[in-house]
Amino acid sequence: MKEQSIKFKSINVAFTDEGKGKAVVFLHGFLGSKEMWKPFAKELSITQRVITIDLLGHGNTDCLSYVHTMEEMAEAVEAVMHHLKLRKYFLVGHSLGGYVSLAIAENNPDNIKGLVMFHSSAKGDIKQKKIDRGRAIKIIKKNAKVFINEAVPNLFNTNYKPHKRGVAQIKKIALNTSKQGIVAALEGMKNRVDREIILKFAPYPVLYIIGEEDNILPYQDLIGQAKLPENGGYLLLKNVGHMGFIESKKETYKAIKKFILEN
Repeated sequence: MKEQSIKFKSINVAFTDEGKGKAVVFLHGFLGSKEMWKPFAKELSITQRVITIDLLGHGNTDCLSYVHTMEEMAEAVEAVMHHLKLRKYFLVGHSLGGYVSLAIAENNPDNIKGLVMFHSSAKGDIKQKKIDRGRAIKIIKKNAKVFINEAVPNLFNTNYKPHKRGVAQIKKIALNTSKQGIVAALEGMKNRVDREIILKFAPYPVLYIIGEEDNILPYQDLIGQAKLPENGGYLLLKNVGHMGFIESKKETYKAIKKFILEN
């Protein structure tokens, strides 16, 4: 897929735009990039218009500052939407991408046709999580590779071994993320606000995709969040961790396509 870029404030924001039909915007998670969505984008762009974006400090998008807030990341995404003259679109946000999607939804709810929270949460960090992120920042400043090598395997169902290829794929993407980009995202996630209220009053359909073996976000909590919107639903994936687009590619792709076609 051909990469494009726009100027946002003082930096370049990288994205792809393929196909025709309903516009679907895919936002990757922490340590990821738009590369993660290639298999989904290739299939879905046959019938729909698919946009994938590198968030601030990830992939081929530059760092903007030392802290990338969810609001700033949302602004960058909206700048791409403005450039593409898109007013109505679906958002599919994995983890960090879900946090950014909710910040976009808070700013411009009328622009959202539907929201997929893909292993993501509307809640802010609890106290212990903030402490953990602070520790991670200290490790990254010394040696980002050590942090990545420990963090990435934990994103998958750790009881299931055959994810070696997926772990290697995500590690490769993560290792191309600058130290500043990693730290800025962690600082932004650590200080993000709780947005459950956005879900509760969402005027658009919401789908949660949840991994039963997710080590990052407890599935029971996400099921509770999925019940907040009037038009909400969820898909609970057995034997899947935090990376359903790799761990359960067919099932998650099918669920997203169905959600888009029905809305």
